[in-house]
Amino acid sequence: MTAHPPKPTKQPLRTSKKQWSISDFDIGKPLGRGKFGRVYLAREIKYIASLTQALAYCHEKDVIHRDIKPENLLLDHEGRLKIADFGWSVQSRGKRHTMCGTLDYLAPEMVENKAHDYAVDNWTLGVLCYEFLYGVPPFEAESQKDTFRRIMKVDLSFPSTPDVSAEAKNLITRLLVKDSSKRLSLHKILEHPWIVKNANPMGICPK
Repeated sequence: MTAHPPKPTKQPLRTSKKQWSISDFDIGKPLGRGKFGRVYLAREIKYIASLTQALAYCHEKDVIHRDIKPENLLLDHEGRLKIADFGWSVQSRGKRHTMCGTLDYLAPEMVENKAHDYAVDNWTLGVLCYEFLYGVPPFEAESQKDTFRRIMKVDLSFPSTPDVSAEAKNLITRLLVKDSSKRLSLHKILEHPWIVKNANPMGICPK
């Protein structure tokens, strides 16, 4: 089996000498077969649970990151996820008004120049979950104007593929909610059936 994990721009996803095993991958459709074996599409099992816990720690300290995206997610030599680049982060218990972040990951309240709080990070979790599963952000468009429009309308659609479960789509849908007060909380994310079923228990810190 040949598999190629995603490549962040700041450092390679894997820097350890740990050997991959079949449990490290979600196996997709068959791509072909040869004399010595078959080749399948595969992807490395995503980091949403670890990121959720990292954000929960930030939010407990009243820190909103505001720029969660693949380029700002790094892995250490043991494969543990780290959040990087707190340049747009802010420590606050109240609402903020500064529009900041990266276009494809902006929450509707930021696009509409409304006050925002920690829930912008929850929105971005939904964007990342979609991107990890489908390979592109959910509101990507040809122009900035069209991307803004799709975000404000929450113009969300799921490509037809058998590789993404209904549970995964449910999690994304419950995070990409325009009303920030109705987005799934970080605590509820960790209890979501898709996370419970798929998260690597070694990557989850005990409470």
